[in-house]
Amino acid sequence: MPRVNPSEVEFTAIRAQGAGGQNVNKVSNAVHLRFAIHASSLPEAIKERLLGLSDQRITTEGVVVIKAQTSRSLEHNKAEALERLQALIDRVAHVPKARKATQPTFGSKQRRLAGKATRSQVKQLRGRVSGAD
Repeated sequence: MPRVNPSEVEFTAIRAQGAGGQNVNKVSNAVHLRFAIHASSLPEAIKERLLGLSDQRITTEGVVVIKAQTSRSLEHNKAEALERLQALIDRVAHVPKARKATQPTFGSKQRRLAGKATRSQVKQLRGRVSGAD
């Protein structure tokens, strides 16, 4: 798995949202992480898959923006943002195995047809009764 180079990541300290008492208006503890996909040293295949994601954290210019504000510590929020970026890259780095088209087995065809015949019989029996009156 390719690792994120910390020199390619830009951090911006911002004020966290939500309740925090008197401290929230004075200290910038939340972090915006910005990671330019095109300028990164990731392999081209991973860059293409990252840009192909329909993730709201990826801008149209190809920049990943992650906001971390769960902790009251700036360093913890930086570490959390880096972990989330790495998780995003790890998710894209895993290439799913290509599905091979297969034919249904003979037994599965027989079971399907038997089920259809049973349902057909049940529905026919629901109709009007015809016969001697």
